[in-house]
Amino acid sequence: MNARSGLVSREISQEIWEKIGQVREVSWRNFGKRIRFYVPSFSYYENRYFRSSPMLFPSISLTGSYCALNCKHCGGEILKTMISAQTPRELIRVCREVEKKGGVGCLISGGCIPDGSVPINKFVNALAEIKSRLKLKLVVHTGLINLETAQKLKEAGIDAVLIDIIGSDNTIREIYHLNISASAYEESLRALSRSNIPFVPHVLVGLHYGRIVGETKALELIAKSSPSALILIVFFPLKGTIMENMKPPAPESVIEVLVQARSMMPRVPLVLGCARPKGRHRIITDSLAVEAGVNAIAFPAREAISRAELLRLEATFSPLCCSQVYEDITFL
Repeated sequence: MNARSGLVSREISQEIWEKIGQVREVSWRNFGKRIRFYVPSFSYYENRYFRSSPMLFPSISLTGSYCALNCKHCGGEILKTMISAQTPRELIRVCREVEKKGGVGCLISGGCIPDGSVPINKFVNALAEIKSRLKLKLVVHTGLINLETAQKLKEAGIDAVLIDIIGSDNTIREIYHLNISASAYEESLRALSRSNIPFVPHVLVGLHYGRIVGETKALELIAKSSPSALILIVFFPLKGTIMENMKPPAPESVIEVLVQARSMMPRVPLVLGCARPKGRHRIITDSLAVEAGVNAIAFPAREAISRAELLRLEATFSPLCCSQVYEDITFL
């Protein structure tokens, strides 16, 4: 196969193609020629390869549609797509219903309170009860977190913690409306590392109005913390938000960040996560990510699956959250 033929090759410079080839060899050497495709039930997905089921791995918001930050890129719109469970009792009920309907796990998330954290503390006992009584994977998106809360989640048996990391102080203030610096995210990473709970940082590429601003700094902070895996997601405009008319970063810019992440963290599983633009952008980005040796992709474009087949990768599908790649993809 001429990997650089057609639509994808027209988008990418010679320099980036060379870097893609270099990091692909690093990935294949450390993890083998394998890729995992994740299709949790956050959104519907169907093609000849896989069809999702609504309750296999749903997302749950502990704050309903409320978020104190009202970030410019989201404005609480993403929370509206989640199942609401705003009390510990309601969370237990929803998780029981998920298991009853054949679910394998849940993403526990929610809006932030003014300090940038998701109000997870009042749900810790409920989470522990769910883990002890039900056979569900629980992945918790925490926002900023301290050591005490991280240790509580570890003791509750949580499978993994997800946390968004921002490297630009200006982006934190302007987009997230938080009066803190990137050092607060570094402290959260340090707390998670000290607690020994599996944790999977996210970097939202293009968060600053679609431009690449603090991504390198975010990757540097993450690289120092020895994460279980790393997920890259990509800004896309959401209708009803302040940034609904902003353009996402170009696929080449996304892949440059992915290449940088692999270069900094050669032995950390690397994922292209669920939040990213659809259509032509996704086709190009996903196909390039496969070429670059990414370990996993959530909701992959069909063209990316075909690219994996042509590269003769061992490809498998999972209904779990893509954060679970740290268990599914191991070192050689």
